[in-house]
Amino acid sequence: MWKKKLCFGIGDFGLSPEDQIRAFAKTGFEGFFTGSGPGAPIAEWRALADELGMLYQSIHAPFGKAADMWKGGEAAAAAVNELIACLHDCAKHEVNIMVVHAFIGFKDNSPTDVGVENYASVVSEAKKLGVRIAFENTEGEEYLGALMKLADSYDNVGFCWDTGHELCYNYGKDMTALYGGRLIATHLNDNLGIRDFGGEITWHDDLHLLPFDGITDWESVAARLAKHGFDGPLTFELNTGSKPERHDNDIYKKLTPNEYIAEAYKRACRVAALMDKCAAAQAK
Repeated sequence: MWKKKLCFGIGDFGLSPEDQIRAFAKTGFEGFFTGSGPGAPIAEWRALADELGMLYQSIHAPFGKAADMWKGGEAAAAAVNELIACLHDCAKHEVNIMVVHAFIGFKDNSPTDVGVENYASVVSEAKKLGVRIAFENTEGEEYLGALMKLADSYDNVGFCWDTGHELCYNYGKDMTALYGGRLIATHLNDNLGIRDFGGEITWHDDLHLLPFDGITDWESVAARLAKHGFDGPLTFELNTGSKPERHDNDIYKKLTPNEYIAEAYKRACRVAALMDKCAAAQAK
């Protein structure tokens, strides 16, 4: 989009990652992000980005061991090593942002000093490699808060704002009010909030709907991005599959992969246009 780079995350769209990247480019997206892990063909995706003239915006680090990062011993060491391996993939293939979850789980809310030290070792290695760490808002706000304090000591620490997670994992709290000044990446998606009347949060509420298909106030999202002067690419993380025993995303399966990607691009352009409008209004 003119003056605004739009990026899309590799997802469950019925195409191989390589064909997704090609479809993103043909549709109008200027960049993409991927996951990581053993066997991930990062070099192939890097080469494809170069071939298509696309931005390889970030690599999302594995997060299955995120709770172990807050412990000691062998489990924590394995978790640290997993993140450092991802860091080296980022550096080797010139992807300068690694998105990281602070925690995984819904019952604990007690960050530990050893956990901060474990993450600090990852951040320190990232700085040596020239990679920025974008901590994402997920469940476990206390853990994110503890890690964002690392930004006081490391200039390569930033924030990845997931708009859907804000509604379902953060109870609608304005996460940009806390970390907007450190915003370096986005995962834009829509959501229906917390389904449970008592407020219990679960991963089943993390829907990753197309923008404007949920209850997100997109004018507020755009205004907050503009307020904090975010000038990076607008990156979208969306799913076509529904969570177990839910059917919120089923309607997307009626679209072909290319139709879905085209629809995502239309919605992304609407968000970008809103941000331009808000930025112009704030400049007056």
